[in-house]
Amino acid sequence: MDRLRPLRWLVAILLYVSVAVATTLPLVWYGSVEIAEGNGEKGSWQQNNSRYDYVDDPAVMIDERGNVALAWVEQASKDVFFQRVSFDGTKQLAYPLNVSRSPSTFSWLPRVARAPDTPERIYIVWQEIIFSGGSHGGDILFARSDDNGTTFSQPLNISHSIGGDGKGRINRDVWHNGSFDLAAGRAGALYVAWTEYDGPLWFSQSTNGGDSFSRPLRIFGGGTAKPARAPSLVPGKDRTLYLAWTTGEDDGADIHVAKSVDGGATFSEPKIVAQSNTYADAPKLALAPDGVLHLVYAESNGGPFARYQIRYTRSMNGGNTFETPRDISRPLPKSIESAGFPSLSIDAAGRLYVVYELFPDHRQPPRGLGIAVSPDGGRHFTPPAIVPGSSDPGGATNGSQQGLLTTKLAVSGAGTVVIVNSSLKQGERSRIWLIRGQIGSAGIGK
Repeated sequence: MDRLRPLRWLVAILLYVSVAVATTLPLVWYGSVEIAEGNGEKGSWQQNNSRYDYVDDPAVMIDERGNVALAWVEQASKDVFFQRVSFDGTKQLAYPLNVSRSPSTFSWLPRVARAPDTPERIYIVWQEIIFSGGSHGGDILFARSDDNGTTFSQPLNISHSIGGDGKGRINRDVWHNGSFDLAAGRAGALYVAWTEYDGPLWFSQSTNGGDSFSRPLRIFGGGTAKPARAPSLVPGKDRTLYLAWTTGEDDGADIHVAKSVDGGATFSEPKIVAQSNTYADAPKLALAPDGVLHLVYAESNGGPFARYQIRYTRSMNGGNTFETPRDISRPLPKSIESAGFPSLSIDAAGRLYVVYELFPDHRQPPRGLGIAVSPDGGRHFTPPAIVPGSSDPGGATNGSQQGLLTTKLAVSGAGTVVIVNSSLKQGERSRIWLIRGQIGSAGIGK
């Protein structure tokens, strides 16, 4: 007789229960709030003389009081706008505030962040389509608010180059704008990374909250190297900083991660996360309170223009090695054949939230957003689900017309979730809306 059999059964039952609990984490949804709407005109590309009249490119941040900071683009005026919203949906500014104030050049794909130790300070960076002598237009611009978004500083050009900054190249003829990232640290630390059309990956930092920035440092690319694409930044403790990216011109592109231990003055040689023959794209990093480094990205078995899935991995040793990546986006919902361009956030309890684009046809723009949540630091994830209200009811496709390298998700330390999306129906209408959720007791999708 096996005297250990009851014990083995008990262990098996406890393991089953723990996995079941981990994969049914409840998330309560509170509906959506309309942020902006506009016309639906997107004409042919004529540089800064293009006839564009639609709203697009939302980015979002939430503080511990539940206040939401939003930035987006109004293409008719070619500018970045800002609004604060209470979690209940009340708009806190009487009118959206024009941040970029540059009506002669397009402003695209903003990122927004709060200083973690100065709640009233908000940072925004965006891609300004300035043509200054190169084959492609683009510079990285920055503005700061010290009064919770009531006013913003005059825009500051961080990159000042002719390289077409903010473009993440897949090949000579195809690229995504929005190939840059922003991260805010304590004591005025601020970090920005971007790529240019020809391929180099650049990094600049500020130690005074954006009053000035360091001379851009080339991290990767140039010469015969593959073009860098889609950087993601996350700061850690004691001046530690992680930077991830992928490459173009390569059907077997891999995710690279480099680490700085001196606040960005220098970076280690990049490590490849999971070398393979598949195409890896659009990485996003997050650092847990316990120091675990988390990474999500999209992966395709057929190169950059095929179907994708969302992969997750983590490093328990400061980015030196990563676990074997695994798919967290399947099974896909009915009528959806591809999932890509993830956003990643983490709360104070170490719970992970991953939101991503859903493609009914991988050759066409996405429609709606998917979500998966891990309650236990990445060990298990909930079954993937559609974010309620993330598809435009009028049949419009998701926005970000100039490139899907965006950040549509933010989570507070307590697990309050905010998600933004935009849509465009050519010749009819465009809109931007905010979706709100909270860890609760009703179950995902209810």
